[in-house]
Amino acid sequence: MSEETDARTRSEERAERAERMAKEGAQAMAEHLASVKAVDERTVKLRALRLAKEAADAEAKAAAAAAAPPKRKRS
Repeated sequence: MSEETDARTRSEERAERAERMAKEGAQAMAEHLASVKAVDERTVKLRALRLAKEAADAEAKAAAAAAAPPKRKRS
């Protein structure tokens, strides 16, 4: 092969490699963003569940305190 053909072949290989790397990079970024979005969605869901549980616990505690008879003082 001549030097010109070798240079063209190497140039084409570099271009193909650069294109492949760009596609793989875009795919990896899309997967990363999807993962981050999923984590954020789970965080929001879990926070809502925790706040609802804390509110229910506080309500139950207030109801129990209201229903309990007052303590008598000993004389």
